[in-house]
Amino acid sequence: MTWEQWVSIIALVLALGAVVVGVIVLRHIRARGAKVPSLGESTERSDDAQDGPPAFVVNPIKTPNPERFRTTATQICRELGLGEPLWFTTTVTDPGLGQAEQALEQGACVVVAAGGDGTVRAVATALAGSGVPMGLVPMGTGNLLARNVDLPVEGTQALIHTALTGVDHPMDVGWIRPRELLSAEEARARGAIGDTEAAQVRAASGQEPKAADDEPAGSAQKQPPDALTRRGEHLFLVMGGIGFDAAMVAGADDNLKARMGWFAYFVAGVRHLHGRKIRVQMQIGDAPWHQLRLRTLLFANCGRLPGGMVLFPDAEINDGWLDVAAIDTRQGILGWASLFGKVVLQGIGFRRDLPGSPSSITFWRGRDIHVRLQRPGPLQVDGDLIGEAQALSVRVDHKALVVRIRS
Repeated sequence: MTWEQWVSIIALVLALGAVVVGVIVLRHIRARGAKVPSLGESTERSDDAQDGPPAFVVNPIKTPNPERFRTTATQICRELGLGEPLWFTTTVTDPGLGQAEQALEQGACVVVAAGGDGTVRAVATALAGSGVPMGLVPMGTGNLLARNVDLPVEGTQALIHTALTGVDHPMDVGWIRPRELLSAEEARARGAIGDTEAAQVRAASGQEPKAADDEPAGSAQKQPPDALTRRGEHLFLVMGGIGFDAAMVAGADDNLKARMGWFAYFVAGVRHLHGRKIRVQMQIGDAPWHQLRLRTLLFANCGRLPGGMVLFPDAEINDGWLDVAAIDTRQGILGWASLFGKVVLQGIGFRRDLPGSPSSITFWRGRDIHVRLQRPGPLQVDGDLIGEAQALSVRVDHKALVVRIRS
């Protein structure tokens, strides 16, 4: 084995250790009564909203047994006196936005997104600004929003009950407007991504979308660019980013995620530990531009990751701000080990940066962020790779979405 392979294996072991420690710490914190950051005030449901039927937007690829799920959901709706639910299934060409819009047109009182993060993002894109609540039945790899609002990621019947009868809370959403978005072929020609990542960019950016009959069994559905954009912007509920995190998302293909779940992202990340840093200029609001050289730049609405890790300890889901993090590592494997340790420690409230540390996490907060890259880089939103951008703008839409969770 080469030294690069040995370093990758060591880094993977360190990542596993950090995740295990994070899970143990999180359980310890919860055992002592710690709570997920509050979503704040609940919203009153209007009589008109109560009169409409519930609607389900279901990703059949992510649902283990779609027919059984429909039978269970319909039975629960009847038991609650809600009648027959509206039922919509996502497709390769429309991952949920069009279906959620149909649900709104038919007067749905709640639209339940049953699928992965992509399905949730598609439904949220339609519901943002409507006042109609979104329910969640997480069935994906990351289930990022569900984790951040403290919903369990298993227990189908309980999740359906919560989606139909839970408490409504307003939350912020983020919007990213990429500029000078590159095609997969252009990105590959520049050497930024390989053939696998290029195929994912092509699928996520609408170039040569595959027909439904050509979709491999068990693969996740991808969306064309106009299927999940509003005014040229891409919505995110948890976080978006450029650099290492986007390369990691690109490297975690559907087959790997199907076999390994959310841990597939760590495996994909190992492949990019030796990737080059990115140079960016960033402006927050009207402040002076920052000149940065880093591994990744992230924009977050909330901060919890799979495995109990907390990347943004100050992020609140409805405070009207986006949290920004510039992450960098130095000294090879020591830098990555230091970074994993910092993420674990800040989850328990320890955030002191030791002098001479080979890693750094610099935080900012803002409502409008503008970024220019020295060279195009991959861009991801809530785990979906949307292409390669030379520049981008990010903004927050305060309390634009109503999400239904447990009281």
